[in-house]
Order: sequence, then structure tokens, then C-alpha cells
Amino acid sequence: MNRGMKVSGGILLGIIAVAFIGPLLSPHDYLQTDFDALLQGPTSNDFHIFGTDDLGRDLFVRSMLGVQVTILVAIVASAVSLLIGVAYGATAGYLGGRIDAVMMRFVDTLYALPFIFFVILLMVAFERNFLLIFVAIGAINWLDMARIVRGQTLSLREREFVEAARALGVPAHQVMRRHVVPNLLGPLVIQATTGLGVVILAESTLSFLGLGPGKAVSWGALLDQGTSVLLRFPHVALFSGGAIAVTVLGFNLMGDWLRDRLDPRLR
Repeated sequence: MNRGMKVSGGILLGIIAVAFIGPLLSPHDYLQTDFDALLQGPTSNDFHIFGTDDLGRDLFVRSMLGVQVTILVAIVASAVSLLIGVAYGATAGYLGGRIDAVMMRFVDTLYALPFIFFVILLMVAFERNFLLIFVAIGAINWLDMARIVRGQTLSLREREFVEAARALGVPAHQVMRRHVVPNLLGPLVIQATTGLGVVILAESTLSFLGLGPGKAVSWGALLDQGTSVLLRFPHVALFSGGAIAVTVLGFNLMGDWLRDRLDPRLR
């Protein structure tokens, strides 16, 4: 196990462990207010180790709950984009020709649509909730996945084992399921891992702009809350912003390590 795996794995496991264990060890609830400790800096007094916000709520518990919300959104949205991207890209690459051209022009068209405008329309139509965040982020993030899968599939369909299966009359969907998709696992794992960091940034951006998952606590919402008092009380935004940066770094390092391990050209 190389240093990149140790560093990235340590970062991610540490954050997840603290996120689920930390709130259980704190005497505070994430909605509990203490008007005698408004905007209090980090201190061991009353176990406010991250300080408090403008309503006296404990930032440690709120930050840890933000980890849970952000990681949940990232994993589910990445799973949605993975399913859509693999199915779409593999179909376009395997069929090729005009069907491939039409399907990829549709992807190019979606790339031209402004992401934030698309999300705002969804929010107006369906109101804010967790499911909407999954759909909004997954509906955009699958485009990169589809392009990667399509490029790999174009190469795989010319391989001997795929041509042999087609010559034997194996249906197209079975060829893709048995021979194409299993050989895409390496690039898919790499893209899905690094894509988690992209999804976290997207969710944090939406929450920062007030388009997050309703009343749930998330890093982006905490960061937005801290910007109004950033100069006088930087701790309100410091921990959530730092958590975003460290977590995205962890997933990027993990993706780099997986690329080195799974790509035979880099061995």
C-alpha cells in the first residue's frame, strides 16, 4: 500500500468516523441554542470545540451532521450518474454510426445548458428535498461518465472476444452486459471516485446559494452562514470550508491511487 492510499484512506475514514461518532459524544443538539454564547470561538468550555454560530448553536455537531448529509448526497448522486452514464455511453459506443452521433449530440446539447439555471427550475417545480438534489446533480454529472464509457466501448467492440460473441448471434444487450461493461470497471471506479469530490463541490455550491436540501445541515449552508461574519468571527466558516477542501482532496488522492493501480500502462 503506497503513501497516496494511506493518506487518502486515512483522511476519508477519519472524517467519516468523526462524523458519526462525534455527535454522540457531544452534549449538544444541532438545534439547541445558547444565547449566552453567541458567536463564541472554539473553546473546551461547554464542549464548544468548534465554537458557536450567531444563534449559539454548537458548530461541531452541526459540522459533523453536515458531513453525513454531504456524503449521503455525494454517494447517491454518484450512483445515479454512474447508472445513467454507463447505460447511455455503452449503448452509444456499441451501436455506433448515426445512433452514436445523435446520442452524443444530445450530450453536447446538455453540456451547453447552464447548471444553476437547470437546478433553479427544478427547485421551483418540485420544491427543495433530498431526492431533488440527487436528481439535479446526477442529471448533470452523468455526462462526463457517458463520454468516458462511450470512448472505451468504441475500443472494446473491435476486440476479438466481442466480435466472436456477435458472430455467434449473442444479443447486443447480453454482449454489453457480459463482455463490455465488465471490462469498463477500471475506468468506472476511477471516474466514480474522483467524481465524488465533484459532487461534493456541486452540493456545497447549491447549499451555499440557498438551493440545498431544505432544512438539513450541510457544509455549503454552514459556509454561507459564516460569510456574513467572516472578518470578525472566521471560525463560523473556517471548519466547514476546511472540511470541504480536505474531503475533496481525499477523494482526489484516492482516485489518483486507483488510476495508478488499475491502469496497466502506469505500472
